[in-house]
This record gives sequence, C-alpha cells and structure tokens, in this order.
Amino acid sequence: MAMRVELIDVGVDVSKNALAVAHESEKVVEITNDAGSIRAWLESLTGPARIGVEATGVFHVELVEQAHRAGHTVYVIDGYRLNRYRESIGGRAKTDASDARLLLRYLQREATDLRPWSPPPKGYRDLQQLILRRARLVQCKTRLDQSLSGLTQLGPTRRGLIRHIDQVDQLLKKRIRKVLQNQQWLQEARRIQAIEGIGDITAAALVMTFQRGAFGSSDAFIAFLGLDVRVRESGSFKSRRKLTKKGASELRRLLYMAAMTARRSTTWQAFYQRHLDRGLTTIQALVALARKLARVAFALLKNGSEYRPQIRQEGCIAT
Repeated sequence: MAMRVELIDVGVDVSKNALAVAHESEKVVEITNDAGSIRAWLESLTGPARIGVEATGVFHVELVEQAHRAGHTVYVIDGYRLNRYRESIGGRAKTDASDARLLLRYLQREATDLRPWSPPPKGYRDLQQLILRRARLVQCKTRLDQSLSGLTQLGPTRRGLIRHIDQVDQLLKKRIRKVLQNQQWLQEARRIQAIEGIGDITAAALVMTFQRGAFGSSDAFIAFLGLDVRVRESGSFKSRRKLTKKGASELRRLLYMAAMTARRSTTWQAFYQRHLDRGLTTIQALVALARKLARVAFALLKNGSEYRPQIRQEGCIAT
C-alpha cells in the first residue's frame, strides 16, 4: 500500500524585491525575490508543497515558474478574492507578514475550490515581452527628447534619433499584431479598440491579460491589474483609500493614458466630470475612468459582445 505524502502548505506574499513566506508551524521569513534565492528556498523544502501566491502582474512570475518546474502545486490567487476573504475574517492590519499568513490560511481552507496554476500559452509570454520592450523604448524616447530639448545645435541629430526610435516602435507594433493574429486574438483586440481612448497597444495588453487568468468577475480583473483600492486599518486608525498597484505597471500606465484621451469624448466626459465634482483630484478622477474603461473591456471580452457607447448609463457613478 502506497504511503500518503503529506503536502506542505505555504503562503507567500510577493513584492518587487522580497517574498514573505509563511509555513504553518513556523514564523514568517523573508527572502529576496530573485532566481537564486527562490531556488535555494525551494530546495530547502522537505517535501512536495502547495504554495499560495497573490497575483501581482509580474513580480510573482519567477517564484511561480520555478515552483511549478520543481513539482510543487501552485495557486495564484487574485487580489479581489483575497481582499474579500480578509474582510470576511475581520482582518485589518496589513503587512507583508500578515498577508503571507492570510494566503496560507486561505489556501488551507479553500484549496478544493482553487485551480492549480499552469504555464501560460507561448503567445502570452511573447506579447508580454514585446509590450514591455516597447514600454522601455517609449521611456527612452521621452528621456532623450527631454535631455536634448533646447539644444538647437543638436536639432538634426535629435530628429534623426527620434525618427529611428519611431521606426523601431513601428516594428514592435507589427510584431505585436502578428502575435495577436497567430493566437487568434486580433479580432478581440480590434473589438475593444472601439472603446474611446483604447489604442492598439492597450488593447493588446488587455487581451493578453484576459487570456491569462480565469477571472470570474470584473472586480477580479481589476484587482489583477492593481487598479483596485484598499483601505489600510490599524486599531481605530483608517488610512485613505489607495491603489494596491499589485498588477502590471505598464498596463496601468496604458489605461491611465487611455483615460486622458477618453475624458474628452462625449461618452466619458460626464463620467469624468462627476468624479471631479465629488472632490476627487484630476489624477484620482483619471484613475477612476481608467478603472471603468478596464471594466468595459472585460465585459466585451467576457461576453464576446460589441461596444455600444450609446448605452452608457448616464446616472452611473460606480467605478
């Protein structure tokens, strides 16, 4: 008779530079979020493990991929679902250590309803890399333009450099369209480009993200993007609402830029203005609009429907 192998349950809170790791019978430990440290930690485990990790856009990827290759069962838990669980058990103070323990507790109680992580399709990785490379190119162009502005003697050189960067940008866009076409995602991207402010790269990034996760609701999608808000509490103190910023920063930037364009459209102008009238700052109102655009895109992708701006709810203030 085969012996039953007891799984080790682990909750891991992920940030850009560190991982907070919670085991059931041990205190939370912190390790560096890099390939070598993760490999060493996985090798230190005494047996197969179930590892619960909150989805963070990109910061959890190294851990998840290494753990999966090592034969462990990994569960990537969306931030919305985790926040709801925290509220249901009366969780308040939020630290990396408390989040790791929360993930461990959630995993132990809800694992039967969770789907183990599996590697994404190749198209996802290709799109992710192309979009990130284009983001760095755009940053390079902006810095170059700013650093050389006002130097009239370098005018021809500056124009030449900018022209070359624009050519590379067009090549990257062509490759992004090719990946979308190969994965049969191009039609979906074109459909959500009908939303005011959503350009081709933002559409590609939204489709890529949608294809990666099994999102049960727009709230889960928003949480994955890091556009959800969280109130940090400690005792009688309650801080102001802040974005969790757990997801991919480039897609948040693209959606923010989309909101800057959409706010001037007849469809979204009133929505944007209502948020300003409520006392929100310009940035806060733009973030609210970016979040709304993401929700609309999610609905189109989820339902396979076409965008119909004429049916926007005029009285709706929800974001």
